[in-house]
Amino acid sequence: MGENPAPPDGPELTGDELLKVLSALGNPHRMRIVAALLDGRDYVSRLARELGIGRPLLHMHLQRLEAAGLVRGELELSDGGKAMKYFELTQFCLTLTPEVVAAAARTLTEEEKPR
Repeated sequence: MGENPAPPDGPELTGDELLKVLSALGNPHRMRIVAALLDGRDYVSRLARELGIGRPLLHMHLQRLEAAGLVRGELELSDGGKAMKYFELTQFCLTLTPEVVAAAARTLTEEEKPR
């Protein structure tokens, strides 16, 4: 097996943070949301139409992405005075190597739930 390249410099995620990010990206809808926001920020109604999903479901997925630090939302007033929430991607870069996973595993605080 070849050598793994060193991950780029940046903040190391704790085990709990890594699980939150991987869990957030482990859903097809959330991956599509990230892809849709790649072109720039968008508001919920337009994003829901573009992705073909309802706003309540979209909100739930956006909350998971926001909790993982992958997107950020900001409430703004439209010209008509209506509050609209815009979402945009945050800058993130994730490198997964066996060493990164092992280091993150040593910092886990969540206990495994019985099955």
